[in-house]
Amino acid sequence: MDLEVNLGVVRRNVEAIAKVTGVAVLPVVKADAYGLGIDAICDAVADLASGFCVFQASEAIAANLALRFGKRVIALGPPESLDASDYIARGITPSVRNPEQARQLRSANPALCVDTGMQRFACPLADCRAAIVAGDCHEAFTHATRIDHVEMLKDATSGFDLFRHAAGSSLLHDGQAVLDAVRPGLAMYRGAVRLSSRLVEVHQSAGPAGYSGFIAARHGLILAGYSHGLRAGPCLINGRRSRLLEVGMQSAFVELSVDDSVGDSVVLLGDDLTELELAEYWKCSPHEVLTSMSGAATRRYIY
Repeated sequence: MDLEVNLGVVRRNVEAIAKVTGVAVLPVVKADAYGLGIDAICDAVADLASGFCVFQASEAIAANLALRFGKRVIALGPPESLDASDYIARGITPSVRNPEQARQLRSANPALCVDTGMQRFACPLADCRAAIVAGDCHEAFTHATRIDHVEMLKDATSGFDLFRHAAGSSLLHDGQAVLDAVRPGLAMYRGAVRLSSRLVEVHQSAGPAGYSGFIAARHGLILAGYSHGLRAGPCLINGRRSRLLEVGMQSAFVELSVDDSVGDSVVLLGDDLTELELAEYWKCSPHEVLTSMSGAATRRYIY
């Protein structure tokens, strides 16, 4: 599969987010920037970002993010180490989820992750004040999907002078959720990705075909399968809507018209086929669509 990432679109998305929210932007580049390449994505938006968000510190260390860009990095997931020096030397802000972690990482200026309903890797509301004091925390955040999650964060940390952030991609346009910063993830990459493969065979179908015995007047094959994160669903061929009839481990059957030929491009994501449409078809999140397929493709960057 071929993955075309338009860095100009990524950059314009971040510019638009900054303009709409009017606060610091902390791009989420975890999981190799959703499989799109952490180095290239960070290069494209570094001057627009106040910092970067990863899941674990090891991601930032591998990409040398803080030293390379002179920006701080927040590790949103559970701490991999409780030795503060592991973070201080690399410009990484660890996240803590209880008073004991906060105390142990106090000298690394930890950020408190507050549990407002996600129920993972976060501090219970009742323990937040003790954790803030124990870690001398100056930053608190939550993974919010609703505005009441934002209010819980504010209530649990009221009375402290903190840098707060709650809004990921789903709450960027709700002014009540903006607070001091926003953490766009999927919103950075929308419209920037085109994933495709090419027809390597074309057949006039002769009865049931494939493992499943599907019926189609004409079909072709591409060299992409479920080992690349692909699933049956819609696709585009020569600007026309079509469908993947059956997906194997490293190849897939595609329904064709009489005008489709060997070498034609089959668009699996991009153009008029969005992550959201595929997510609805696959019964998963658009984040999963993007990361599951992009990691197995050959990347090409354009502006």
